[in-house]
Amino acid sequence: MTEQRAHGFNTRAIHAGQDIDPNNGSVVPPVYLSTTYAPEAIGQLRQGYDYSRGTNPTRDALQNQIAALETGNSASGRAMTFTSGLAAENALLMAVAAPGDHLVMGNDVYGGTHRLINKILGQWHLAHTVVDMSDLDQVDQVMTARETKLLWVETPTNPLMKIADIAGLAELAHRHRALLVVDNTFATPYLQLPLQLGADVVVHSTTKYMGGHSDTVGGAVVTENQEVADKVQFQQAAAGATNSPMDAYLVTRGLKTLGVRMDRHVANATAVAEWLTEQPQVSQVHYPGLSTHPQYELASRQMKAGGGMVSAQFSGGAPVAKKIAESTRLFQLAESLGGVESLMNYPAEMTHASVAGTELAVPDDLVRLSVGIEDADDLVEDLRQAFAQLRDS
Repeated sequence: MTEQRAHGFNTRAIHAGQDIDPNNGSVVPPVYLSTTYAPEAIGQLRQGYDYSRGTNPTRDALQNQIAALETGNSASGRAMTFTSGLAAENALLMAVAAPGDHLVMGNDVYGGTHRLINKILGQWHLAHTVVDMSDLDQVDQVMTARETKLLWVETPTNPLMKIADIAGLAELAHRHRALLVVDNTFATPYLQLPLQLGADVVVHSTTKYMGGHSDTVGGAVVTENQEVADKVQFQQAAAGATNSPMDAYLVTRGLKTLGVRMDRHVANATAVAEWLTEQPQVSQVHYPGLSTHPQYELASRQMKAGGGMVSAQFSGGAPVAKKIAESTRLFQLAESLGGVESLMNYPAEMTHASVAGTELAVPDDLVRLSVGIEDADDLVEDLRQAFAQLRDS
């Protein structure tokens, strides 16, 4: 008997968790809005469903879909989805850490992640140290100096687009008997598979590229560690931060086009990054797909491509960065990222305002571009007209 060939990414994105409805043959599974389910008899649930806070068919379909993408058809992969990326992170931290534990994270993590760990879980006595995750020796020194439960890394980072060596960090984490958690939101499983590089857990804001249309908020935790999965799943049901059926459906729909969208995001981001490097007002462009990126070779090894996010710094400082952010027309000034439309963000006073004045503070001469899937020529022209306003002012 011939063994079935493993399906590719786009096939899994479209078919995983998307079984044809057995009642009427619907190709798109229905959205199950019911909050409660009638059992066959007391103690005899129908297919395991009783109350939607714990289990819901639409959410289960999404979880199976995400697990199939992040773990590459691994039968042991499990995903749990939540109301937001931060809700997913909180559930994971509550599941695997305890008061008095120590966590090491990057020195330019997402401001919301730092706020959660520092302001919320800090009161719960979860200690943390921030470090440059691109320096493995520095990470090793911090973990040697203090027993560490979790090593938390974003790669690429937000918004400086630093690249961390996932395989190297996994080796360090496991040598110190810690778990490596990778925030894979920027890269998505289409461009990077941290679990295959040794990570223990992956987290996502599904609000971003997975949803892809700026119309749903959600988060996910993915792991092949069954003990971790059981603990996170308990948090999911017991604490109740589960995403709604409609939000789950919207992410499922978005995931079906993730591969083709990411190809376009990458092509457009590359065109934008290359154009920015030629502008005299720009002092530095941060994009892992550029050969000038300091970790380009590492990015090329562990990522399929550079992604859809670009950051730029300006020689004229904050006034110029703000002027550009407020002068574009197609690039809309807004927080968030990963949607089909292009967005421009001024992190120092927007997404990363909560870390202002700390060692995680973002340079005030920097703007972050979430490059959408519009026509690349139109995006470059939009930037050109914004830059022209610098000369006219």
